[in-house]
Amino acid sequence: MEPGLRKDGPSLDSILVNYLDTLTQRVNFHLGYPVNICYDHYANLARLLQFHLNNCGDPFMKNTVDFHSKDFEMAVLDWFAQLWEIEKDQYWGYVTNGGTEGNLHGILIGRELLPDGILYASKDSHYSVFKAARMYRMDLEMINTSVNGEMDYSDLRAKLLQNKDKPAIINVTIGTTFKGAIDDLDVILEVLKDCGYSQDMFYIHCDAALCGLMVPFINNMISFKKPIGSVTISGHKFLGCPMPCGVQITRKSNINNLSRNVEYIASVDATISGSRNGLTPIFLWYSLSAKGHIGPKNDVKRCLENARYLKDRLQQAGVSAMLNELSIVVVLERPRDQEFVRRWQLSCVKDMAHVIVMPGITREMLDIFIGELVQQRKQWYQGGEVEPPCIADDVGAQNCSCSYHKIDDISP
Repeated sequence: MEPGLRKDGPSLDSILVNYLDTLTQRVNFHLGYPVNICYDHYANLARLLQFHLNNCGDPFMKNTVDFHSKDFEMAVLDWFAQLWEIEKDQYWGYVTNGGTEGNLHGILIGRELLPDGILYASKDSHYSVFKAARMYRMDLEMINTSVNGEMDYSDLRAKLLQNKDKPAIINVTIGTTFKGAIDDLDVILEVLKDCGYSQDMFYIHCDAALCGLMVPFINNMISFKKPIGSVTISGHKFLGCPMPCGVQITRKSNINNLSRNVEYIASVDATISGSRNGLTPIFLWYSLSAKGHIGPKNDVKRCLENARYLKDRLQQAGVSAMLNELSIVVVLERPRDQEFVRRWQLSCVKDMAHVIVMPGITREMLDIFIGELVQQRKQWYQGGEVEPPCIADDVGAQNCSCSYHKIDDISP
């Protein structure tokens, strides 16, 4: 209902109650998108909604007004700086409105440092990376990927050598959007070295929207001890927040090219958005403070185990399924019924769908999903009279359970 038009319709309260009822019911069927909806601290922080909090300008500069949360923001940034191994006096960053803003900011830094640089990104990179190339009118080299979604390093090498006269700005994806593949940063650095690129001839931005909070609890791939320029995550994904948000960290030495003095706000500003939500830093701070380091570490362990559980159960049931190493994204054959897709809020590409096993996803939910999928497949494929799709080209022959590849698996 458009606001203010109808006087004889349902009350505002009844509209909101119905909406809340719908959301409450749908929480247990949210499997296809990377949002952690498992948080219970909203009640403690709800009182903050009576204030307008705006973290406009540089997080490290005092505001002339009191309605901001920059102290909380700096605490969040310090936490991630420690996680990604960069000293307090060596980094700059801010809490963004989401992963897209982080990518726009990181790639902009690369473009400002290397104005003639070519942007290299795998074809499985997040769409915001290609948006950045269009917005900044950057030359783009799209790199092929292997069947699991990881960057094809031989193709990267070939294209770097073709353009050796120009600097390289490389987007490294730590967890691709659909398949959850992780580009190997160490291999990319080795390729750059082999191709003759010195450190002043390349800039690396790490898009770690989903996995930037996961990978550091498994290995030290994401580290500013390596010659990377920036890292971004989405705060509402693995950690969880009621509002979209993110964290962007770069080296302090990089930010001078972007900083501009803005007298009106009595601050310098090197952010993309200017006005920034002052509530999200508090939500992130509260979650990190409550969880500490052991909380996210336990979440990572549980999600990885549940993802393997889902993949194994699907394959045992004859459903094509793939799971990358260090990933919580289970790719499976696309359900034939759009109502089933809508019920479980799945994301689909071509003949594939995926389930992202977030901290709020329990094994009970996965069991219900598997049970319903198996029952529905009996109707879709009429007891074997109709064949499931072959998705070997998308997930690898070893992960495809179509009749052709199933026969290959049992052949002597």
